[in-house]
Amino acid sequence: MKKRNQYFEARNRVVIALGDPAGIGTEITLKALGSLLLPKNMQPLLVGCKRNAELTYYNLKTKGIKSLANPKDLEFEDIPFKEHVIAGQPSQKTGKASFNWLTRANEIVLKNEARALVTAPIAKHTWHAAGHNYPGQTERLAELTSTKNPSMLFTAKSPFTSWRLNTLLATTHIPLAEVPRNLSPELIISKLDTLLNFCQKFNNEPKLAIAGLNPHAGEKGQLGNEEIQWLNPVIEEWRVNNPNVILEGPISPDTCWISTAQSWKDTHLTKGPDGILALYHDQGLIPVKIIAFDYAVNTTLGLPFIRTSPDHGTGFDIAGKGIANSKSMFSAIETAWELSDV
Repeated sequence: MKKRNQYFEARNRVVIALGDPAGIGTEITLKALGSLLLPKNMQPLLVGCKRNAELTYYNLKTKGIKSLANPKDLEFEDIPFKEHVIAGQPSQKTGKASFNWLTRANEIVLKNEARALVTAPIAKHTWHAAGHNYPGQTERLAELTSTKNPSMLFTAKSPFTSWRLNTLLATTHIPLAEVPRNLSPELIISKLDTLLNFCQKFNNEPKLAIAGLNPHAGEKGQLGNEEIQWLNPVIEEWRVNNPNVILEGPISPDTCWISTAQSWKDTHLTKGPDGILALYHDQGLIPVKIIAFDYAVNTTLGLPFIRTSPDHGTGFDIAGKGIANSKSMFSAIETAWELSDV
């Protein structure tokens, strides 16, 4: 009976790493967990400093914020931050704390003691100051889980139409000048396969699109040759191998997300693609954040577990003021629960 109970608890537990303690991670987590819309049987496990969470809770209460989860009622993996946290003032020590919290949260999920991982925002520069030179949390999780090629996908469900936006990035945190050198036919095929598999969780026959690399997708070679030389042939090869899937593109990047924006707001228009493959970070993130900033969720694909995070940063400029919007964190928790329902 004990093993059955432990399994039940694990299947209902979502681990939340609280991110940089000087940022808004703890605030948005307490706000999100205070919602009555989350599944009743969900058991959040917070990894971070319980004392800091309690201080954050009381600070928010004094500001008149009512819909909050009380840290005293939550399960904690308490890893104390021994210094006094000053909201909005990150440091090498807050970077070290957020790095250690993420590492411990990963261990819990890998041991099958939880069904999914949600990560609050961290600051890359404080990680670097603490001696942890990773481009972001995705790369650290990939190292910890021996995942060679994780994928970064942003998903969001429209509160207006319930239509779902999905954008996958072919490349992530690299300088713009290195993007063409990192793109390859093998990478594009792999990412299209990943995007298809994800979109089929919601639609058995999804329609996909891929953005071009150059303005106007190269304008037939006038604005760049990558589309003609290798991208178009790769797309055609993928279509031949997936004859039942509609794949549009390469589409000029400046128009690629127009139908997505329309589908987000209007139920009467023809739906946009179920998934779009962007070829580099800002190409995909600019339209996603404009369309669905408060609702978008960063989802890491390829790990041995589901990992999500809100689609924004640490918010050091508003930390401690009680004004941080928790919608993206709520969506991250809700999406982690939904995607890990097996």
